[in-house]
Amino acid sequence: MAELTESVEMRAALLRLRRSTGLEVAFGGLLHDSRAGGGRAGRDGEGGRDGRRLRIAELNGAVTPALRGLSISAGSGLGGKCLALSRPCAVVDYPSARHITHEYDGPVSAEGLRSVIAVPIVVRRQVRGVLYGALRDALPLGDRVFDAAVAAARDVEQALAVRDEARDHVRELLAEGPSAEIREAHGDLRALVPQVTDPDVRARLFEVCARLEAATAGPVRRPAGVALTPRELDVLVAVASGATNATAADRLGLRPETVKGYLRSTMRKLGAHTRGEAVVAARRAGLLP
Repeated sequence: MAELTESVEMRAALLRLRRSTGLEVAFGGLLHDSRAGGGRAGRDGEGGRDGRRLRIAELNGAVTPALRGLSISAGSGLGGKCLALSRPCAVVDYPSARHITHEYDGPVSAEGLRSVIAVPIVVRRQVRGVLYGALRDALPLGDRVFDAAVAAARDVEQALAVRDEARDHVRELLAEGPSAEIREAHGDLRALVPQVTDPDVRARLFEVCARLEAATAGPVRRPAGVALTPRELDVLVAVASGATNATAADRLGLRPETVKGYLRSTMRKLGAHTRGEAVVAARRAGLLP
């Protein structure tokens, strides 16, 4: 389930990157442990020294399958350089670039890529993946493309950071007894409520959500004066599932700016400074299962 959600966030970021910049191709992937499976020679590479390697899993605008599944080692190629340095890297003409190694020239040439930018996805000071953007002509990539690529990577970072915090909290709760399945069911139901037009069905869904919240709240009681509106709670549930503001807006039928407003008011009520802190505070207060 986590890998599926990560793929959705990556796909959304790649689509936004292409739409905002006019880049012909966008692709990327996250780092995964390579020690368990042994890895194939050639296409799979050798991985990094820590046993993790980047596998290109998501593509937008590609016309061949050449890049899909490509495994990138730290220090190799443009993406490997980006991994090793933990900073954005770019080349104007990939085949002739002198400051990168050329293990991946075959797949890159098969897709016809020339100008390429690679931006790291960094969470808690650790590189978790790389997002790429490319043109099929050898043209300089200006500041607008650079800024858009960094912003797209930040969207994925935000989703991963929230998911990490939520996962850590779930582990704490599991040690105390509440069921992860109940929390997942609660999130699914809250996401469905805005899509239901029948008032009786909506009321019934809210009732079921309240029962799930009560079932997992245990001895925790919400602090005096903390009361979230239904929309604030909808946004917080989406955030707790790892959704970015843009994804939450699409899911709830709202504008991203409106989602940000609800999130700000929710964080203020809960005394939280980050999205992750808001989720944890809401669960401790019994507002979320």
